[in-house]
Amino acid sequence: MPAPRYDRRTVPSYLTNPRVFLRLAQVTLGIIVLNVVTGAAVRLSDSGLGCPDWPTCSRHHLTAPLAGHRGIEFGNRLVVAALIVATAATVVAAVLRRPRRRDVMWLSCGLLAGVLAEAVIGGLVVLSKLNPYVVMGHFMVGMLLLADAVVLALRAGRPGTAPVARVSHRIVRGSRLMVGLLVVVLAAGTAATGAGPHAGGKGAKRLPLPLEDAVRIHSGIVLVLAALTLLLLLELWRQRAPDAVQRRGHLLLAAMAAQGIVGYTQYFTHLPALLVGVHVLGATTVWSTALWFHAGLFHHDAGSPAADRLASRQIGCRRPGEAAGAALLHPEGAAR
Repeated sequence: MPAPRYDRRTVPSYLTNPRVFLRLAQVTLGIIVLNVVTGAAVRLSDSGLGCPDWPTCSRHHLTAPLAGHRGIEFGNRLVVAALIVATAATVVAAVLRRPRRRDVMWLSCGLLAGVLAEAVIGGLVVLSKLNPYVVMGHFMVGMLLLADAVVLALRAGRPGTAPVARVSHRIVRGSRLMVGLLVVVLAAGTAATGAGPHAGGKGAKRLPLPLEDAVRIHSGIVLVLAALTLLLLLELWRQRAPDAVQRRGHLLLAAMAAQGIVGYTQYFTHLPALLVGVHVLGATTVWSTALWFHAGLFHHDAGSPAADRLASRQIGCRRPGEAAGAALLHPEGAAR
C-alpha cells in the first residue's frame, strides 16, 4: 500500500499565517534577551559553578533546587532549554509559512544553530572553570544570536520585496560603519568585564590586563562611536530625511547616552553587581536599537503574494551562507 502523500491543505491555516510566524519570532527574541540577562545574573552572583557539571547540574543530579547559586545557574539553563524549543518551533513555522520565503527560513535556521552553539559554549564555560576567554566568546555569540533574532523579527513583519533606501548611500554606509564599530565596542566591553572583579565564581581566572586600561580602551571606542552617531544624525537632519528615520536616530542616541551614564556610574561606584547587570541589559538594548535604526533606512513596497514568491526565489538563488549573511548586513533587504 503506497504511503500517503503530504498535502499542504491538511496543515491548519493558522500554522501557515505570516502573522503567527511574526509573533513566534518576537517571542523568541524576548527569550534571547532573557537569556542574556539571566546569564549576566549567573556571573554577577558568583553562581557560575553553582552546577559544576554539564549538561546535568552535578554528576548525580540532573536538576537543582531553584535557590542559591545552584538555582541561579540552573535557572539560566532552563531559559536556554526554553529557547531551544522556541527556535525549533520558529524553524518549523518558517517552513510552513505561506508564502514561503527562504530569507526567513535561513535566518530561522541560523537562530537554531546559534542557540545550540550557545548551549555548547555554556557547557565549555563550566568545564573550563569559567575561563575568561570562553566567557567572552559566550557573550559575543549571544550578541550575534540577538542580531539574528532582531533581523528575523524585522524581516518577518515586512513584505519580501526588494528594499528601497529612504536616505542617501552616504548615510547607509555611515550606518553600516556605526553597526560595525558597535561590535568592537561590545567586544571591548566584554574584555573589560573579563578583567573586572565579577568572575562568576571564586577562584576564576581573569584577563591579564589592568582593569583601568581595559575600561580606558572601551570608553575611548565608545566616544568614537558617539561622535559617529552624532555626525550621522546631523547628516540626516541636513538631508531632511523622513521624520520616522530621524526619530529612530534620536531614540538610538538616547539609548547610547543612557548606557554611557550607567557605564561611568558603575565604574566610579566600584562596579556594584546590580548596576553592572543594568549595563548588560543596556548593551542588548543599544545593539537591538542600532539594528532597528539601520533597518529603518529602507522601506518595502507592499508586494503581492506573487512578488513575495519572486523575491524569495531571488534570495534562494544564493548559497545558504550568502543569504543569511546578506540578511544580517542588510536587515531590510536580503532580497537585493
